[in-house]
Amino acid sequence: MQQTQTIQLHDIKTIVEVQEYSLYYLFGVTVLGLFVLLAIGYLAIKWYKSKNKYNQRKEYFKVLKSLNLKDTKKTAYAITFYGSVFKDDSPRHTEMFKNLTQRLEPYKYKKEVDSLDKDTLGYIELYKEMIDV
Repeated sequence: MQQTQTIQLHDIKTIVEVQEYSLYYLFGVTVLGLFVLLAIGYLAIKWYKSKNKYNQRKEYFKVLKSLNLKDTKKTAYAITFYGSVFKDDSPRHTEMFKNLTQRLEPYKYKKEVDSLDKDTLGYIELYKEMIDV
């Protein structure tokens, strides 16, 4: 005795497809986050490399500032070599460097040289002060 009854249900509706975009939002946020992280990483690496970059002008300026003016011959050669980096900064620098190398000429090509005279020392100090690194 099996009885089958069909009851009509009025409250239950058929299955409706729901549009779900949360997966797309997740992918979008992930891609945007990766892009931001890569940009920050790139800028950090660029900053780090520029921070440690060798600056020839700064190094030569340090050498010029730390010269031992009592070792005349070595000083004359060093100022001619290291100072030539700064001679093209302006016409005034060029003229000053030319004048300074002429004053240092007697101290270079001899076996024994006297100490630097006061005028030459003044020119050396003036040239050091003119340099802008």
